Amino acid sequence: MSFSLAEVPSQKGKIAIITGANAGLGFENTLRFLQEDIKVIMACRSAEKAHTARAKLLAVVPNADLEFLQLDLSDLASVRKFAQVYRSKYSKLDYLVNNAGIMVPPYSKTVDGFESQMAANYFGHFLLVSLLLDLMPDTPESRVVSLSSMGHRQGQKRIFFEDLQWEKRYSSSEAYQQSKLACLMFANELDHRFKKAGKKILSVAAHPGATSDTDLVRHIPKLLYFFIKHLVMPVISHRVSSGVQPQLMAALSPSAQGGDYYGPQKFNEMKGPPGLAMKLPYSEDEVMMQKLWDISVKLTGADYGELA
Repeated sequence: MSFSLAEVPSQKGKIAIITGANAGLGFENTLRFLQEDIKVIMACRSAEKAHTARAKLLAVVPNADLEFLQLDLSDLASVRKFAQVYRSKYSKLDYLVNNAGIMVPPYSKTVDGFESQMAANYFGHFLLVSLLLDLMPDTPESRVVSLSSMGHRQGQKRIFFEDLQWEKRYSSSEAYQQSKLACLMFANELDHRFKKAGKKILSVAAHPGATSDTDLVRHIPKLLYFFIKHLVMPVISHRVSSGVQPQLMAALSPSAQGGDYYGPQKFNEMKGPPGLAMKLPYSEDEVMMQKLWDISVKLTGADYGELA
């Protein structure tokens, strides 16, 4: 399986929301969408960073249709406000790319009482999808793209339902791995629910492999960051321009199928061209997916209507 933007049909008239569009993979994803004539809503927490990124993007694609709307995924009230503002301006959504995320920060809880990584990486996106799903045309060209990670196959390889907010102990790396496992489980469960309801919309997932120039590693200690960036990453990683390919494939490939999971194909999925990636069997466990879905609905207040 291969992918090239050259095979993508005209995207004129399409509209996308990309979370975390101001940096890293989100910025690169936004750039590629704009070059395909897709209108992009930059859903970002920092207005200052978003406006700076927007200026850079417009310098490359001067006639692009690009708008910023503020969104803090770690605050459910902000997620609801974002959806309300979007719905007041637009009546359609073709692509929802759940790209934003944080990685291995010090322990903290959000205003909603969630561990910060599960909040920003998973719970916020879970609610966001529920609030906008009815605006998406019921066609295979409509895509909900969830970003997971190679990390979902590492660590404990399960969801800690007994301590979901890490109140008993905290491991920043395990919390990150769990949040990315949750993202993949959500993508799989959403795909199952689409199919059960007879929907044609696709729920797909992707991971970038090891990318050397994203902002995710900002919480790593400086000495370790220097070692990883200058000695390790050049060997095992690729640039964000390559790391974005799996999520572009998920969003735009005419051959994509619901439930697909894309990632790099070389060096244990750390880099290389995009293709189908490995899933932890736990991520497709129907009992666990249902359990995570039900808890997520309860904690976020999300209403998935006919998919419930």
